[in-house]
Amino acid sequence: MISIVNYGIGNIGSVSNMLAHIGVKSSLASSIDEIEQADVLLLPGVGNFGLAMQTLNKLGFVDPIRRKVLEERKPILGICLGMQLLSRASEEAEGVPGFGFIDADFVKFRPANAALKVPHMGWNTVSVRSPNPLLPQDGDEQRFYFVHSYYARCNNPSEVVATSVYDGEFVCAYGRDNVWGVQFHPEKSHKFGMKLLRNFAAYAC
Repeated sequence: MISIVNYGIGNIGSVSNMLAHIGVKSSLASSIDEIEQADVLLLPGVGNFGLAMQTLNKLGFVDPIRRKVLEERKPILGICLGMQLLSRASEEAEGVPGFGFIDADFVKFRPANAALKVPHMGWNTVSVRSPNPLLPQDGDEQRFYFVHSYYARCNNPSEVVATSVYDGEFVCAYGRDNVWGVQFHPEKSHKFGMKLLRNFAAYAC
C-alpha cells in the first residue's frame, strides 16, 4: 500500500487515479497518525517550495516523514515539487530548508536562448545514468511530461539517476537507498509513467 501525503498542494487526485488504473493500492495520508502508520510514502506537489514546506510544517508532517525515511528506512518517492522538497533547499525560497534527504539544491532555469521559455513544459526524453529500481537501462527511449521552473544541482554524482536536456543537461531524477525523486510527472506520462509507478510499487511494496 502506497500512502500519498495529502497536504493540499499538488495533483493528488491524478496520482491516486493513475495508481488505481495500474492496479496499485494507495491511500491518502492526511494526518500525522496516517503518516506514522505508512509503509511506503509518495510525496506529490505542484507550486511553491516555500509554501509547501510551510504547509508541511504547519500540519506537523515534517518530523513524522523524517522518522519514517531516516529511522525506519521506509521508501519515499517525490514527484515534481515533491522531488524538490527531498533536497536541501531551493532558491525559490531562500532560507527555507527542505528535508535534506538528497544532497542537492534547486536553481531556476535562466536560458540563454530566448526561444526557451520558463517553465520548461511538455514532453522530453530522459537518459538513465545509473542503475535504479524505477527507470530501466535498456536503451529504449523514455519520454515524460514536465512542468517546472527549477532544476536540481546534485552535489553527489552517485545520486544522479537520470538527466534530460533543456538549455543544457539537467538532473531529472535522483535517489539513493530508500529515497527517490523525479522532476517529471509520471501520472501524466502515459505508458512510461505507468511503468515507472509499477516499478516503484514493486520495489517498495
